[in-house]
Amino acid sequence: MTELSIPELSLVVLIGSTGSGKSTFARKHFPSTAIVSSDACRGIVSDDENDQSATPEAFALLHHIAGIRLRRGLRTVIDATNVQSRARQELVAVARAHDVLPVAIVLDVPDAVCLQRNSLRPDRSHLAAHVVHRQQRDLRRSLRGLEREGFRKVYVLRGLGEIDGATLVDEKAWNDKRELTGPFDVIGDVHGCRAELETLLCELGYAVERDVAGRAVGARHPHGRTAVFVGDLVDRGPDTPGVLRLVMGMVAAGTALCVTGNHENKLVRALTGKKVKVAHGLAESLSQLEAEDEDFRKAALDFCRGLISHYVLDGGNLVVAHAGLKEEYQGRASGRVRAFAMYGESTGETDEYGLPVRYPWAQDYRGRATVLYGHTPVTDLRWVNNTLCLDTGVVFGGRLSALRYPEREPVSVPAEQVWCEPTRPLAPPVATDSVAHRDPGVLDLDDVIGRRVVHTSRHGRVGVQEENAGAALEVMSRFAIDPRWLVYLPPTMSPCATSSLDGYLEHPAEAFAYYRGEGVDRVVCEEKHMGSRAVVLVTRSATVARDRFGVEDDGTGAIYTRTGRPFFDDPAATETLLARIRAAAETAGLFEGLRSEWLLLDAELLPWSAKAIGLLRSQYAAVGAAATAALDGAEAVLAAVAARGHDVTELAERTAGRRADAAAFTSAYGRYCWTTDGLEGLRLAPFQVLAAEGVNHATRDHAWHLAVIDRLVDADPELFTPTRRMVVNLADPDDEAAATMWWTELTAAGGEGMVVKPLDSLVRSRAVDHRGAGVNGSERPDADGTAPASDAPRPGSAAARDESARLVQPGVKCRGPEYLRIIYGPEYLREPNLRRLRTRGLGRKRSMALREYALGLEALDRFVAGEPLWRVHEAVFAVLALESEPVDPRL
Repeated sequence: MTELSIPELSLVVLIGSTGSGKSTFARKHFPSTAIVSSDACRGIVSDDENDQSATPEAFALLHHIAGIRLRRGLRTVIDATNVQSRARQELVAVARAHDVLPVAIVLDVPDAVCLQRNSLRPDRSHLAAHVVHRQQRDLRRSLRGLEREGFRKVYVLRGLGEIDGATLVDEKAWNDKRELTGPFDVIGDVHGCRAELETLLCELGYAVERDVAGRAVGARHPHGRTAVFVGDLVDRGPDTPGVLRLVMGMVAAGTALCVTGNHENKLVRALTGKKVKVAHGLAESLSQLEAEDEDFRKAALDFCRGLISHYVLDGGNLVVAHAGLKEEYQGRASGRVRAFAMYGESTGETDEYGLPVRYPWAQDYRGRATVLYGHTPVTDLRWVNNTLCLDTGVVFGGRLSALRYPEREPVSVPAEQVWCEPTRPLAPPVATDSVAHRDPGVLDLDDVIGRRVVHTSRHGRVGVQEENAGAALEVMSRFAIDPRWLVYLPPTMSPCATSSLDGYLEHPAEAFAYYRGEGVDRVVCEEKHMGSRAVVLVTRSATVARDRFGVEDDGTGAIYTRTGRPFFDDPAATETLLARIRAAAETAGLFEGLRSEWLLLDAELLPWSAKAIGLLRSQYAAVGAAATAALDGAEAVLAAVAARGHDVTELAERTAGRRADAAAFTSAYGRYCWTTDGLEGLRLAPFQVLAAEGVNHATRDHAWHLAVIDRLVDADPELFTPTRRMVVNLADPDDEAAATMWWTELTAAGGEGMVVKPLDSLVRSRAVDHRGAGVNGSERPDADGTAPASDAPRPGSAAARDESARLVQPGVKCRGPEYLRIIYGPEYLREPNLRRLRTRGLGRKRSMALREYALGLEALDRFVAGEPLWRVHEAVFAVLALESEPVDPRL
């Protein structure tokens, strides 16, 4: 039995003449989806698998399909004769273009077998014998040269016995260590600085192990952490052998991993007699190794020669490479990948010091994996698009740095001295000119055009249609605030189910019934403030704005609308209000209490007229004024007609009723408007602390949020408006009755209504039926772009605890009868109108509310976790895009 070891990601090229059994072999050992057949491609382009005139187009299609599969990381099998060198070279080129290994499997069977098989196939029976003989000659001439052609593995199966007895086993790539989940301590370039390395390992909690001579020969962490070295252990520093001895011992003991650096690569070439330029510290390494015994030098050479280009760790979430690695190279194997991992990508230019200028690949990185690397020394650690350079120039007198993963916690120790003067000064963190260059951390056009899918940890995949993205792109690019402040957009909110009670479209009974049906025990009813939704991001100082948000000379925070636009046109007004908010937060002790130098609040800014004055004048006041004028005239005419002795009583009563409705409409919106002078008269009603440093607070229970908000209100009662609330036990009818009475009194006094929320905030349904029903049993509208929540959730999340349960609405609004005149018109309470409105469809609104809620939480999760801003904006942009869906906003 012959065992064939096939790399999991490779291009497998079957080689054999027609009739040799390639298709049978392929179907036996590979899934049908992995097989790309030249005959099938010929049939696709010509409707005849034997039409040789279609061969060029067929192979163009074959190469295209193979390229797409390889780009997506899928092993691909080519089922064609491939007996000619030119055909094989084209396939090797496809493999190299996608940085995968080409593998050849040759099926060498006797000519007679091929001829017999072809004679039994109707579509091949006409094939002349000389064709098979020629293919067999081409095949056998090729056998010795397959490796020279570029095939990394060549298997030749001779005869039917070997072919039938062959077994295939999957071979993992050397760089694939996805099964290792850490935790890890990733250590930057050491460059022969053994003493600093020992100090850093001790700082990280490792116990250094020594031999009888007192030399460090290993290190082990008491909690099983694994060190990962990014390469460049050697050269320039005082003790290259000491560093190698320590790291070699750790790798041999399984307490460390190490990738190659360009300096290890050059050292190997020097030690093996290759011609190299002895510069950049190589002379020091060679001299220091010369003082070691032959056994150690051989072991060091074998170790350095065996280092691979990069590692893919933690299920693909972490990549470690010496100079970094683009997403399309991760997990791949080729000379190009190895060169990039060791040296990065050069622009082809040299700087004033004669050193190559490296292309800043990290600025365009959009990969899911965190990439940790070194190679180019910097003065400070700075995240760029989920990548981090850990080379802080210890050999040049800087620091030796490491990153604890997954904690993302940096640890550094200073150099004991300047061991080597740098050719060029250490580079500071890359500055971003927001005017001349695009900030690499924000969304690029390619990140948003076309249909997109955003993966959320709590609601699976959320789709964004291309037409919705276009409208959002215009808002975000032309009207939105500085993108560095824009870390969250609030979701829309669904109303409660329609009430059947006389004179009501919405009533608390339906809100309570919904949550009770979802298995929620307690809800909180919060007063709904009628103003304009405002997200407030306030930092403690301009220094925090610069260091945490990267914003200089552009304020100490932001106040923006639910579409990301600045709330005030005048930046000075924003800063004045932020100063009041900051002072109240200081007085209330929120910065210290939440251990954060910034706060993100969800609030309502009052009055409604402060932001919506244009809307009020054009849409509401105009309607009220027109109705009043028209009905006043109608009443005057009817009075004159009645004075002449005509009976118009019924018409006059109906007109008087309409006049009363118009007056009620004007009164309804008038309650939410008052005169302001600049910031004088403005009120802010915060109801949630969304986030602070390192923590997404939006998932905390509402009792906590309201208690924190009360402290702000107490600190500045002239600015902050309290949110009245009532907690309701849904198992207690008296509680429900009391809350309903409170809502009735609230709305009768001119209040908008209330929002009913689960007290525990983020809640999943405990209802018996988990088939995906929406609010009050309505259907789940998957056709709206939301895929089932099947993605793996974050560990510890609510989804991880109960993946089968759907999200419950985070809140439903229940508005009063008079307020709804503003939404549905002055006469909506008349029975024919009310009957029609009771058929309103809420399914899409509810679906959109849940999707936007999940996206908002995802944006906050990503931001507080320190992910790159483009990742945060991916979710923020999706909220804005969903808002452009043609859903009736009045709902």
